[in-house]
Amino acid sequence: MFQDDGSSSVTSTPVVQIFPSMSGMGSPYPWLKELKSEERGLCLIHLLLTCAKHVASGNFEHANIALDQISHLASPEGDTMQRIASYFAEALANRILKTWPGIYKAVHSTKISFAPENILVRKMFFDYFPYLKIAFVITNQVIIEAMEGEKMVHVVDLNAGEPTQWRALLRDLSARPEGPPHLRITGVHEQKEVLDQMARILIEDAEKLDIPFQFNPIVSKLENLDVEKLNVKTGEALAISSVLRFHSLLAPDDEVVKSRKNLQRVFQVNQKDLVSPSQDTASSAPLSTTITSTKIEGFLNALRALSPKVMVVAEQDSDHNKSSLMERLSESLYFYAALFDCLESTLPRSSMERLKVEKMLFGEEINNIISCEGGERKERHEKLEKWVQRLDLAGFGCVPLSYYALLQSRRLLQGYSCDGCRIKEENGCVVMCWQDRPLFSVSAWKCRR
Repeated sequence: MFQDDGSSSVTSTPVVQIFPSMSGMGSPYPWLKELKSEERGLCLIHLLLTCAKHVASGNFEHANIALDQISHLASPEGDTMQRIASYFAEALANRILKTWPGIYKAVHSTKISFAPENILVRKMFFDYFPYLKIAFVITNQVIIEAMEGEKMVHVVDLNAGEPTQWRALLRDLSARPEGPPHLRITGVHEQKEVLDQMARILIEDAEKLDIPFQFNPIVSKLENLDVEKLNVKTGEALAISSVLRFHSLLAPDDEVVKSRKNLQRVFQVNQKDLVSPSQDTASSAPLSTTITSTKIEGFLNALRALSPKVMVVAEQDSDHNKSSLMERLSESLYFYAALFDCLESTLPRSSMERLKVEKMLFGEEINNIISCEGGERKERHEKLEKWVQRLDLAGFGCVPLSYYALLQSRRLLQGYSCDGCRIKEENGCVVMCWQDRPLFSVSAWKCRR
């Protein structure tokens, strides 16, 4: 399995021939337990890639054997590679189960999602990682610089889940030499209780600081948001903040997805193909259909029509939006391994907070990237250069981040114990990394005349 240089071969003989089943009592693969940590990590990467290849080709029997072997090596409480392999294996298994909708629905019928716990997990991500804090610090500095001298400021938060950012903005605006502006914040979130809590905190802070303030809550998913409900008024200087939200609008339109699935069914009937119609065409059948997303383009055009003075965009900086399952798995494997490594350096393996962040946040994202297709797949992360192209086409021009914004973000990072976290400037934008692996980007934009 391993090449002479110690690297993992992902294109060699199928997994069932590499790891033959052992007869006798106990584990069918007892020798797997004897692998050292590095060997085990390479073995898990190889098994995941091989399993994904079998899933993509519809060879579920071989995929099942690979998943069985992964189960003897992976653990959600082990080292980084063991933990991440557990969630990728679960996602691949879910993708297989979705080919039998009845079984999939029955298995997941009792799954309960507790909104308060989901909110708490995202709060943990904010607390234990520096990345969101850096995005917030940069966003606030961009807004302060853009709104200098403005008397009426309207900030639209398209992912209003964390009041800490706007509490800091209130303090900064209250210290302006010319005095604070009249500030209005519109928060968009799909959970009313999140917006209610944010409103209480910000209104109380504004009263203490003696800042004229209004909070406008909009309970809505971003894809269903009516931009007119943002209620932008004449005379207001508008700022828009989108932190880890725009990528959810990259899914193709439902009608296009349905048309594509119908074409797949026709192809599969004619060819007597055993691959499920829910799988990617690019990875499972020689049908070529080009799909372009119109949702994000229309949404960006609608935002531009509001003439914002500035818009700040933070996104995951990785390419998880390929049509091929193999490409998505390979790219996301390294991306989430970096995030799991960051947690490894921050929290002990037995930490319940760490387990919750990995399962309820990263695990859910991995599952969406690997097991879902069409409109169901929301975690369609893309690289900064693609966002630059998309925003440029929508009529926005990049605003280089100021020296002071970069200075503040670097100072904030120095206060963390994550020695592997890095910040680099890229064409006037910021890219946050773990070691040399890009994870998140922050960029600022204004309307071109």
